[in-house]
Amino acid sequence: MIDARGYSCPIPVVMVQKEIKKNAPAALEVLVDDRTAFENVSRFAASAGYSVKSENRGEDYLLILTK
Repeated sequence: MIDARGYSCPIPVVMVQKEIKKNAPAALEVLVDDRTAFENVSRFAASAGYSVKSENRGEDYLLILTK
């Protein structure tokens, strides 16, 4: 799991990008607390071939990326 709460873009996207490049996970959970980060990580994941599901967790968003 990547906890990107407290970071503004592009840091959450960079964190996800590094994890995908390093480990090419079949599934990855990402926690963000900003709507812009939610949208940008979702777009990046889709462009990298991942499907994205999301859950609201209070003020946070949990993104579940799967290949």
